Amino acid sequence: MIANIEDQIASAEQEWLEGWKQGPTRLRWAELPLQAGDPAPDIELLDMSGGKRQLSSFWSRGPAVIIFLRHFGCSCAFDRTKRLKDECAAYLEAGAGVIAIGQGEPGRAERFAGQRELPCGILCDPERRAYKAFNLLEGRPSQVVYGAPDEYLRRELDAGAQLQQSRHGTERAAVDSPWQLPGDFVVGQDGILRLAYRAQFCDDFADPQVLLAAIREAVLGL
Repeated sequence: MIANIEDQIASAEQEWLEGWKQGPTRLRWAELPLQAGDPAPDIELLDMSGGKRQLSSFWSRGPAVIIFLRHFGCSCAFDRTKRLKDECAAYLEAGAGVIAIGQGEPGRAERFAGQRELPCGILCDPERRAYKAFNLLEGRPSQVVYGAPDEYLRRELDAGAQLQQSRHGTERAAVDSPWQLPGDFVVGQDGILRLAYRAQFCDDFADPQVLLAAIREAVLGL
């Protein structure tokens, strides 16, 4: 399993570098994105054990909070999981289930969840089908590497390769999509979106009080 994970990381690092060279491609919506009041997409994804799960299974008994993460080596994903550790109990107490969606395969997802002490499971979406179905865009360099030198904004290959090499073999390995933005969603038991919060930059997360209010609306049937 470990060797397999290391192979997956190597492949994911290659994907990141190719994505760095190409740049973000999904920067605009071709049509109106999903919004509150619309049915939530029901997609089958693998969980951390490799089992198939329908996304709807997480809102079949009550509201669900769905957290879309940045890639597993991103400090923004670390920040989101740290905050989720503090928030999750309140969401559960309010009557909602909580699930995260990440870009890695089951083995990498399980390792990330363990390293970050994530209080919920992760569904695996290496092809980013759910990210696209929920209309999460990619960000420009100014939304992802803001505060970095101009060579990062220009996506210079040497800068990207050096950044990746500096993180190789660490928890912060540069893997998967460098540009995918995160998002937070609340879905009612009826499968209807109550909240669609799409990040405008890489560490832009919904206020927990807003998520809790959306959960309460769903519980009350509002």
